[in-house]
Amino acid sequence: MIKRAESMIGEIRERMRGGTGQVTVTPVFLPGEYRGKARLIARITLNPGCSIGYHQHLNEEEIFYILKGEAVLADGQENSEQVLRPGDASITLDGQSHSIRNPGGEPLELLALILLDA
Repeated sequence: MIKRAESMIGEIRERMRGGTGQVTVTPVFLPGEYRGKARLIARITLNPGCSIGYHQHLNEEEIFYILKGEAVLADGQENSEQVLRPGDASITLDGQSHSIRNPGGEPLELLALILLDA
């Protein structure tokens, strides 16, 4: 199956997970279009100053892969903030927490994949 970019519809979420501003979530594939155990396969865009609030993942894990811009990730395992740039990735395992924000002057774009536990 091939999906063209123009067929992927973004959804704007206000204050996602208690964060600030607007976040656009654009599913790359929707549940039912794939057979694997994923809850989300999406491109996420955070405009300057926007964030996804600190939250925990239970019975799932989330991977972020930075495509464009600069991100600041708060990772509960390290109890510190880390800067991520294009090509960098993070994983938040079952039971762990994280948040991400865009401190820069350009949009932050990332690929997000939420995998369900078996």
